[in-house]
Amino acid sequence: MESITNYSESIKALKSAILSSRYKAATLVNKELLLLYFTVGKFISEKIKKEKWGAKVIDNLSADLQTELPGLRGFSGTNIKRMRFFFESWEEHILISPSITDQSQHTDIKQIEFSPSVTDQFQKTFFNISFTHHIEVLQGSNSIEEKTYYIQKAAIEFWSVSTLKHHLKNKSYSNSGSLPNNFSKTITNEETRNKALQSFKDEYLLDFINIEDVDEEDERVLESGIVRNIKKLLMSLGTDFAFISNQYRLIVEDEEYFLDLLFFNRRLQCLVVFELKTGKFKPEYLGKMNFYLSALDEYIKQPHEQPSIGIILCKEKKNKIVEFSFRDFNKAMGVSTYKTSAILPKAFKGLIPDAETFKKLMD
Repeated sequence: MESITNYSESIKALKSAILSSRYKAATLVNKELLLLYFTVGKFISEKIKKEKWGAKVIDNLSADLQTELPGLRGFSGTNIKRMRFFFESWEEHILISPSITDQSQHTDIKQIEFSPSVTDQFQKTFFNISFTHHIEVLQGSNSIEEKTYYIQKAAIEFWSVSTLKHHLKNKSYSNSGSLPNNFSKTITNEETRNKALQSFKDEYLLDFINIEDVDEEDERVLESGIVRNIKKLLMSLGTDFAFISNQYRLIVEDEEYFLDLLFFNRRLQCLVVFELKTGKFKPEYLGKMNFYLSALDEYIKQPHEQPSIGIILCKEKKNKIVEFSFRDFNKAMGVSTYKTSAILPKAFKGLIPDAETFKKLMD
């Protein structure tokens, strides 16, 4: 009998919290929802620990809430479990006030406090992304630094959920700023140098390109796949990049040269060249890139713009070879790698049938 009474009181408490949040939602919709979901998550977490609630109880709770509040959305059994996950993921870093106590089954959602472990910028952006964004970040990242990175980027750059998923899949946090480069020598302004480091990644995920064996294809095939999906490439690069052209034509002393991909970066205020290589990095690639950047700065760069930057995008690289190759060049350059979803890891080659074998099996 006591258990039934507690459950009934739980329904009343959650109904009260939902109604209280609804009244405030007209002005602060997203913040109120996150506060509500955090509170519900705390409520469910405590019930599971103290009263051993299981999945069936949560499903019943969802159904009973629908009865109490007809038309209620967002409180399916699955979503309530996500609310618990949301709370438990942040409970070390966030405190809600006032807390739900054993003496009172009523909660009034007012405000939450952040622990000193999170930055001011994080606190400002936490409420600027949706609950779905938060769940994706929590499921796709580990450390507080990584979570903070994705929350801030999603809020500041207005990432959709699909864009966020792409960056999580692309491991943007771990890849950002880690590419081999010569920026410390070629970019003297520290602020600009830091922006350049943040603008490029060590590895790019080009999973929108469908090439069966990229090793045997020339760069134009890779380039064609990228240009056909230029919006997806821009998603990988980031919101600061604007696409200018592929096979951009330069003329030096009556001779023609063609740049694979040319962009303009608004944050860096400079032209950016991507040269595509389907094989391993070779030292001679930098000599050609240095030439391209000199020509761009001489003939194309506007007076108010910063010197151009070049990125060699290749299948694989050895960092020591790249490091030695950079010496004595005076143009800002970096070397990144790419991977596509069509590339099977070497360890698995031969363990599953190839496309032709699959076709025969289906026939």
